[in-house]
Amino acid sequence: MSVEIRETGPQSLSQYALIPIGFKVETVFRVEIVDKGLGGFALVEEEVDAPYIKDYDNHDNDDSRPSRWPRKFDVSKWGFFLAFEQNRAVGGATVAFNTPGVNMLEGRKDLAVLWDIRVHPDRRRQGIGTSLFKRAADWARQKECRQVKIETQNVNVPACRFYAGHGCVLGAINRHGYAGCPEVAQETMLIWYLEL
Repeated sequence: MSVEIRETGPQSLSQYALIPIGFKVETVFRVEIVDKGLGGFALVEEEVDAPYIKDYDNHDNDDSRPSRWPRKFDVSKWGFFLAFEQNRAVGGATVAFNTPGVNMLEGRKDLAVLWDIRVHPDRRRQGIGTSLFKRAADWARQKECRQVKIETQNVNVPACRFYAGHGCVLGAINRHGYAGCPEVAQETMLIWYLEL
């Protein structure tokens, strides 16, 4: 079945939010510090004692839900994309660009952030994520961005492998990036960059 990627807008976020983003955590990347950090870091994949479901839409912070993004940010310069099979939305991607108050953009006008990407669980590993990722990168390139920045965590091994497999390079490891959020304080922030 063919998939069509359509650029939409914030008016489609209620439909976008219906696409589940949760995934099962069975392995994590443990950050191994080499020579107190002077020798760098190594990511070592290891199984978790008890697999669990991680769902970015079900955090205590309601602002993380797609329908709330326009309440928190000026999304007028963001790119929104939905992947459709016939009339069913099976995936989505959002790109933030040139938005005051979005710290991940670092105040740069040549940087875009892949704010969110999701594929319905029954359609994963079928190329939909790749199509969405490429469309998001093309959109950022059209905005004259030089890089796309992506944040994920050490508990999302499939996403890390996806980004690495699509040309992204790990640019930062912040072992304490979520220290202020008890729910995920044990997770490590991983920042990826795609050169455009």
